[in-house]
Amino acid sequence: VAGGAPGAGGEAAGAVLEGRDIGTVVCPDAQVKLYVEASLEVRARRRFLEAGAGSEAEVRRFLQARDERDRQRPVAPLRRADGACLLDTSKLSIQESIARAIAICETQLGRAE
Repeated sequence: VAGGAPGAGGEAAGAVLEGRDIGTVVCPDAQVKLYVEASLEVRARRRFLEAGAGSEAEVRRFLQARDERDRQRPVAPLRRADGACLLDTSKLSIQESIARAIAICETQLGRAE
């Protein structure tokens, strides 16, 4: 979540952004930063089921190579941003992942009930 100026309702305006360098490069001063991860096996299975193309092993190899490339790139390498809250979704459903992300954001922004 990137903070901003107050909006029409008096609340701070903001945005939710997703990407591998959002918290480290694009918005390093964001009010809330989440580092969302899941195991390689879980990500490969999810991607395979979503895309339905190739084999799960091929998807796993692709993701592993992409992760390694992104970690080793000279500009904006993949890494957890300073102050980012870790959200491991390996054992969570989509609904559970969203609920956890919202809870983290609400806590960080002081809006938790």
